[in-house]
Amino acid sequence: MVDISIQNVTKAFEEGKDILDGLTFDINEGEHVGLLGKNGAGKTTLFRIIAGEYETDEGEVVIPKNKKLGLISQIPKYPAGYTVEDVLICAQQRLLDIRARMEALERRMGESDAPELLREYDALAFDYERSGGYDLEFERNRVANGLEIPRSQRDQLFSTLSGGEKTRVNLARLILEDTDILLLDEPTNHLDIGATEWLEAYLGKYKGTVLIISHDRYFLDSAVTRTIEISNGKAEFFGGNYSFYVEEKERRYQEQLKKYEWEQAEAKRLQESADRLYQWGTGNKNLMKKSFAIQSRIERIVQTERPAKEKHLSARFGERGFHGDEVLVMKGVSKTFEGKKLFSDVELTITGGERIALIGDNGTGKSTLIKIILDELRPDAGIVKKGPSVKTAYLPQLIHFTHPYRTLVDTLVYEDGCTPQTARNRLGGFKFYGEDVFKQVSDLSGGEQSRLRLCALMKDDVNFLILDEPTNHLDIVSREWIEEAVEDFGETLLFVSHDRYFINRFATRVWELEGGRINDFRGTYEKYRATKAMQTKQESAPKEARTVRKEKPKRAGSTEKQIARLEREIAALEESLKKLAEQKNEFCADYEKLMELDGEEAALQSQLDDKYDAWAALSP
Repeated sequence: MVDISIQNVTKAFEEGKDILDGLTFDINEGEHVGLLGKNGAGKTTLFRIIAGEYETDEGEVVIPKNKKLGLISQIPKYPAGYTVEDVLICAQQRLLDIRARMEALERRMGESDAPELLREYDALAFDYERSGGYDLEFERNRVANGLEIPRSQRDQLFSTLSGGEKTRVNLARLILEDTDILLLDEPTNHLDIGATEWLEAYLGKYKGTVLIISHDRYFLDSAVTRTIEISNGKAEFFGGNYSFYVEEKERRYQEQLKKYEWEQAEAKRLQESADRLYQWGTGNKNLMKKSFAIQSRIERIVQTERPAKEKHLSARFGERGFHGDEVLVMKGVSKTFEGKKLFSDVELTITGGERIALIGDNGTGKSTLIKIILDELRPDAGIVKKGPSVKTAYLPQLIHFTHPYRTLVDTLVYEDGCTPQTARNRLGGFKFYGEDVFKQVSDLSGGEQSRLRLCALMKDDVNFLILDEPTNHLDIVSREWIEEAVEDFGETLLFVSHDRYFINRFATRVWELEGGRINDFRGTYEKYRATKAMQTKQESAPKEARTVRKEKPKRAGSTEKQIARLEREIAALEESLKKLAEQKNEFCADYEKLMELDGEEAALQSQLDDKYDAWAALSP
């Protein structure tokens, strides 16, 4: 069954400039689809059309009438005085209304034994229990805790929250409403790593349909099984997650390039033959006919456009050789903010060439620690000392230009004291070409402003680069541009980030700020995660073992045979599902075939769930 049908949708905000140009695709029930494209490609516009906020210029969007749709960027207006807890509770209003009706029926049944009252009560009680009515408070706590909405915040007025906090609460509301179709527009922008991983786990179990716009590449890998890219108003389809999309896009590029080059070579060869025949054919009609026939053949052969590919940044940070072992030393550093102790007795040393990721939940003090390192804040206790030859460059989370109405060229000329030609050369290295260099800074997107600030940082050689959430709110292309600029920086790097892809690419050491302390892990982010997972498993193992010994008796031989049989059946079903997934990749643009495969997959998945339930019931 199709949950979202996009048919020939066209939308323009300026005459002659179609953001969406005949967009057509279907999303089947239960699919989790990622929507990719550059900023301005029309992804959010499409979401608002699906949600009914915008009308199409042409085409239509069809959603089954019985399906409930939720859009994360839509934040309803609540009555004055509504707290966060009120917002979460209103998501469960249907069940609260059922409970109120049941209580009213109970009072009436105390006075009357009319059968119709009992029938209505039984129907309501069945719906209430099936929908989780007896776990309403548990569910609110589970979702709020998972998305790290603290109890203190739940008592606040919703109107006093920041935009990011409202978005997080709105996401919790959508989850509690048990929506059939979720439209998630950058859902991880205001989530730290822990809350993002909770959302990934939730979506992994969510049976409804999900359409996601996200620039978090780890999140896309985990949350989607199909990818649609919007480019030049059209859609291109990929039957897998983000990693599959990257590999498949490169394969298609190489395939198209190879076909284009063959066509051009063949056209050149034929053109040379046609030219010779034309020269020889003066006065010879047969030769002239052959020449014209070859020209017609050339026109039929040349059908493939040269594939376009994003240019890489040609600019790199300057580097200043570091002399000495210690870039930074912190001894006994402590800081309290508004009565809350952020960290205390920090003892850390950074040596030349290290790449350190500073991670931790929101509000733990990461940005405060960075400001102390930059001498913008003083610690309450302890000392922070940089090496004598250390030269620092800093990219803040919020980019600010003192004179936003200057052009890009003037910004570099005035801030760096360079010549206009030098400024243009440097801007070209960061992909600002032609007339773009005469734009005002205020007209740039967030990603473009980050690129401009990086360009400005290159004015001097640096050996200690500090980045605070460098990829936040940037699209994937802009993130890759920044990563390219950072890639070849061979000196010391310290960065705050929730972008796990960025962390994994660069970190050789991880500082985890937790509970007022910094846990110093020397190794990559993947090794850090594996170590944390092992520690968690070891801490919980003794308790689990005691529970098993207490609650589960030793199974009999016949039970062992049943388990062995179930495990063989589970393995066979999983292999069948794997083959179906490969078929879905093969037929990713054939909707009729996809619907057929989805039906088979749902049936197999249902069987597999039953087998797992039976296996869990028999296992110790």
